[in-house]
Amino acid sequence: MKSFVVAISGASGSIYGIRLVEELLKTEAFVHLCISSTAFSIIETETGISLSGKTAKEAEKKIQKHFASREIRSYSEHNLAAPVSSGSFITEGMFVVPCSMKTLSGIANGYANNLIERAADVVLKEGRKLILAPREMPFSAIHLENMLKLSRLGVTIAPPVPAFYQKPKDLNDIVNFVVGKILDCAGLTHNLFRRWDENQSG
Repeated sequence: MKSFVVAISGASGSIYGIRLVEELLKTEAFVHLCISSTAFSIIETETGISLSGKTAKEAEKKIQKHFASREIRSYSEHNLAAPVSSGSFITEGMFVVPCSMKTLSGIANGYANNLIERAADVVLKEGRKLILAPREMPFSAIHLENMLKLSRLGVTIAPPVPAFYQKPKDLNDIVNFVVGKILDCAGLTHNLFRRWDENQSG
């Protein structure tokens, strides 16, 4: 079974990370999930979904219940002893969706101050796929320099920017398009949106 690390950091756009996990589980992949402490409240504010718990185990049970799957493990961002913090723990790669500018900076500079940054550091040093969805607007020169630095190291920078040629009918269509493009970056198949066809007439 393929396994992926998914991190949801403390930035707006948490629904993208939630939908990404849903789609990865549909592909029968195992998901190692790390939600930052700030992201728990953002998820609840933006989606109404409560995934936090008094303990990491309680949160994991809520997460498994929400996604109706046991093919998912969750870890506290403070748990630097988690399996995903070691290069000897094999995964197909990692997604950080959404990726806050603080997390982006930590990854770009090898800070590894929490599990999200450490897991990304491991993925980088082991030469595995790392995909970041930076959520900010506008970007400052510092943000852009950090993205350029990571891009030159082989990291895929995939800001959650929607397109409209598929004529989205609602917010769900827009979320699906962005998550579909992120899955494309990892070479994973999906049916989240209709692809562009130069001959299509609408």
